[in-house]
Amino acid sequence: MAHFHIVAGANDTPAHPVVRKITPADLKEALARGFDDFWAMPSHLAFLGLIYPIVGVCLAALTFTNNALPLLYPLATGFALVGPFAGVGLYEISRRRELGLPTSWRNAFEVLYSPSIPSIAAMGVLLLVIFLAWLTSARMLYESLFGYAAPPSYSQFINQILTTPQGMQLMIWGNALGFVFALVVLSISVISFPLLLDRDVGVAVAIYTSVKAVAMNPVTMALWGLIVAAALLVGSIPLFVGLAIVMPVLGHATWHLYRRVVEPPAAEKVNMPDGSFPRSVDLS
Repeated sequence: MAHFHIVAGANDTPAHPVVRKITPADLKEALARGFDDFWAMPSHLAFLGLIYPIVGVCLAALTFTNNALPLLYPLATGFALVGPFAGVGLYEISRRRELGLPTSWRNAFEVLYSPSIPSIAAMGVLLLVIFLAWLTSARMLYESLFGYAAPPSYSQFINQILTTPQGMQLMIWGNALGFVFALVVLSISVISFPLLLDRDVGVAVAIYTSVKAVAMNPVTMALWGLIVAAALLVGSIPLFVGLAIVMPVLGHATWHLYRRVVEPPAAEKVNMPDGSFPRSVDLS
């Protein structure tokens, strides 16, 4: 049945990919390859990356016009929760470049023809639900401290946050709550989307593999999460415009991180001295 295929993948007996131990050196290599992919095709990747800041600016504008200032910070930080899904087209371009296939920006949309697209969409819906849960939790936390009345202006809102005991509580508990949401998303999605794009294993195996990768490499994956958060923060500061570069680089780097974390099937292994994969070999 279709829903079973989404959850369990194409095979009757789900095969769990082998997860490797990695080090910070692997993160450095993944980022280097991500930069390499970006510089090889910066114009159309920047175009794809612009989708992200444009959405961010629109959402920020909505918070001002609808007097929803308390949601501005949760919206900005919450982008990291849906980032893994937003980068699917970038993973596809890295995959195609790895195989020596055409890599125009239009090719990014060929992910729509992937046999795993129902599973990818299901994972995307899951991240959207988590994102909405984060916004709801952040709003409830704000209202528990300041009441239901929205701040009358941006300056008064900032003053409210920085100069009152309730504002200090909001920053402490809000960031702690955000950390929990970020940890959940990192655990279930850091490997899931590239794995689903690479192999039709289903949502259950993808999530299991991602959680296993985090459990086996807690320090390295925590460092990766910090790198992603810091990069998104820096990219968001100038009205989200920097995300047009940050998003493509992180998207490509995520694909290469997946390649280093998840071992390919035995029939697809290539004996390379450094453990890398030649672009002429189909690892899909």
